[in-house]
Amino acid sequence: MDATVSPANPVVRRQRLRTRWLLTVGGVCVVAALAAGAYWWFYASHYEETDDSYVAGDLVNVSSQVSGTVVAIDADETDFVQEGQELIKLDDTDARIALQEAEEQLAKVVRQVRTVFTSRDELKAIQAQRQADLNRALLDLERRRNLGKSGAVSTEEISHAQDAVSAAQQGLIAATKNLAGGTALLGKTGVPDNPDVQVAATAVERAWLTLRRTSLHAPVSGYIARRSAQLGERTSSGNPLLSIVPLDRLRVEANFKEVQLRRMRIGQPVRIEADLYGGKVAYKGVVTGLGLGTGAAFALLPAQNATGNWIKVVQRVPVRVALDPREVAAHPLRIGLSTRASIDVRDRSGSQLANTPRREPVLHTAIYEIDKTEIHARIAQIVADNTLTAAR
Repeated sequence: MDATVSPANPVVRRQRLRTRWLLTVGGVCVVAALAAGAYWWFYASHYEETDDSYVAGDLVNVSSQVSGTVVAIDADETDFVQEGQELIKLDDTDARIALQEAEEQLAKVVRQVRTVFTSRDELKAIQAQRQADLNRALLDLERRRNLGKSGAVSTEEISHAQDAVSAAQQGLIAATKNLAGGTALLGKTGVPDNPDVQVAATAVERAWLTLRRTSLHAPVSGYIARRSAQLGERTSSGNPLLSIVPLDRLRVEANFKEVQLRRMRIGQPVRIEADLYGGKVAYKGVVTGLGLGTGAAFALLPAQNATGNWIKVVQRVPVRVALDPREVAAHPLRIGLSTRASIDVRDRSGSQLANTPRREPVLHTAIYEIDKTEIHARIAQIVADNTLTAAR
């Protein structure tokens, strides 16, 4: 046998080994390609992913409704607070003095109005007296006329009786006009319903509200962040003093490329992984809305694409993802943390835009709905006390 073709020839063995390896590698590559294609076709093609995704949430600012000096701070940064809990106390000395002055002014007005009511009663009595004078003068005139027919009374006396009737009529007219003026001033109301009393009562209520507002309370439950209030600081109305972050309302703002939005719909499930926990923790979210503009369009200085040096840049649109509050409570997040979002776009039965208006408020607080029963009772007591005092 020829040595050049012998199976034991090292060159032949190397060629066969090379061929076998090439076939093996080629087979592996084909299998990998098929596997990758199958993975993309059956799984990856149904998901849109991005790592340009961050945790967002509400930042509820607490500001004072009145001016004052901070005398107590009852909650600090990172503290948890309940809705309605007192957070900051302002000096209420001026507010208490203003309330006292308003109450004194109300008492003064009530007494003045009561005096006017008393004057109206006096005017009624004067009118009745003038009416009685007129009736008496008319009777006297009638009697003298009857006597004058027999010559028992002179014509001069009858003339004097007629003058008395005219004077009584003028007195009654004057009394009636005075009574009408007093009645018009008071109207058909009593002392508590008098406009002047109501204005003074409103001033008392406003002063009481100002006193109540020297105590600042938490509008929502959450964690304190960005406390700027300092002890002894003079603050004005509307000045933010601290912020509250309700962690149960945290969400994710995922910025997807415009080419990824075609199959996205509201209601699609989302898988969220936060860099804080890595792949060990996955949050289940739901798409609640797609942004109505790109970040560049809503920027402080929007790009001017009509200029000559335009360069096309792929734009991104924020997609809002709601998180399960129970999962957030189990693995707390922070506003601004980086996340990775993966949206399952297979179910496209939803819409890209909301079709109906929201039925309930996004956030609501009842701490500013102050029960005024206390001050209304106090006002009624002041009115009653000074009405009786003026009547005595």
